Amino acid sequence: MARIPYYDLSKASPVVADAMKDRRPLNIYRMIAHGEQTAVSFLALGRSILTESRIDAKLRELVILRVGALCGSAYEVLQHRGIAAKAGVPAIKIEAVLADPGTEVHGDSFGDIELAVLRFTDSVVRNVKAPEPLFRDVANAISHQELVELLMTNGFYMLASRISENLEIDNEEVPPR
Repeated sequence: MARIPYYDLSKASPVVADAMKDRRPLNIYRMIAHGEQTAVSFLALGRSILTESRIDAKLRELVILRVGALCGSAYEVLQHRGIAAKAGVPAIKIEAVLADPGTEVHGDSFGDIELAVLRFTDSVVRNVKAPEPLFRDVANAISHQELVELLMTNGFYMLASRISENLEIDNEEVPPR
């Protein structure tokens, strides 16, 4: 059960109501709405990551799932399992990034770039700054734009995980579309 009540979206300010108008009333949205303008900015960044990023959708979803697992966020993991599957991520890869957040991701089902990006994600989440060799591996494999988007994705989903865990946001009964 959530630690504070969910925001009553029927009483939202015009700016929050406008930001929420095309979205399903997911619990995370109903909770962050308490943040008013910061909620609007949160929603804008999240949408940008999911719809405007140059990072391949499958790779993005593997990263998001890994961040959720590393942060212990059941809410983010549940939400993005379905999104990852719809993006075409094979179940074996989904399970591999979620299997043991205490160890490095490995497996024959991942390509070299996927492994480098997932190891980079582990390092960024755990240590803030990736070591130089790992940074170079990723920087040489993806564009500068994708590298910055990758860091933003890591940071955004660390934030979303901390919000969902600290406020104990309830999982929806039915996973999202």
